[in-house]
Amino acid sequence: MIEGIDAITYSTDRWVDAKKFFADWGLKLEKETPERMDWSTLNGCGVSVIRPDDANYPKAIEEGPTIREVVWGVDNAADLDTLAGPLSKAPGFVDGRATDGTLTARDPHGLQIQFRVMQKRPLEIKGAATNPWGDVRRVDSPSPIYDRAEPIEVGHVVLFTDRLAEAVAFYETLGFVQSDRYPDRGVFMRCAANAGHHDLFLLQLPGKAAGLNHVAYTVRDIHEVFGGGLHISRCGWKTQLGPGRHPISSAYFWYFENPCGGLIEYNADEDHLTPAW
Repeated sequence: MIEGIDAITYSTDRWVDAKKFFADWGLKLEKETPERMDWSTLNGCGVSVIRPDDANYPKAIEEGPTIREVVWGVDNAADLDTLAGPLSKAPGFVDGRATDGTLTARDPHGLQIQFRVMQKRPLEIKGAATNPWGDVRRVDSPSPIYDRAEPIEVGHVVLFTDRLAEAVAFYETLGFVQSDRYPDRGVFMRCAANAGHHDLFLLQLPGKAAGLNHVAYTVRDIHEVFGGGLHISRCGWKTQLGPGRHPISSAYFWYFENPCGGLIEYNADEDHLTPAW
């Protein structure tokens, strides 16, 4: 079973801005060379930044800073064996199971996707209890105050698509499940039937080519959305939208412009779905 996003890679020519931005965003810099920065979230989800002309990756799906790869984590090697069949029909397929334990291909937009046994680590982290009317859960304890955010993981990716039906069908062959949709405009997809609301959202707008809309980073709770948003605003980065709450997925959000492409989101408290949805 696909568990979620295990790592992502961006490319940008705004190298100095990217380094400052992700430090302000709350990621940990693991390694840096003149050609690559490797960052991580609290649970070890990888966030890498490369130069636009990096020959180790296929051509970018759009001009300018953008996303270059999404790595999806699976439970075990048997899941890779299951995925090898449908992925083998995709362009750029490379079967690395015997060497580095990966399967690599390109999706209908040309975006490189890779599958590997999940490397994220489990954490003992819980968001703060809330006191909605009629259901008091936090007693003799104030809500937390966050000076800044430390994202737990990459929660989802949103792509602009110019081939919605084709892209949805492709990801369904890999086991993704539709959660919600805007007719003829967008489809929310999750990695498994019993999972968070979406790991991938494909958005089709008239005249809009394929590209990156945004990447969401999951934090503990609404209080960390606020703390992180206020901190990164104080650091001088520009809000695009928020704070607010999505009518679909119910998640709290705060969006900012990202020097590595598209938008970037602090996200918390999304719906959890089952096959009964």
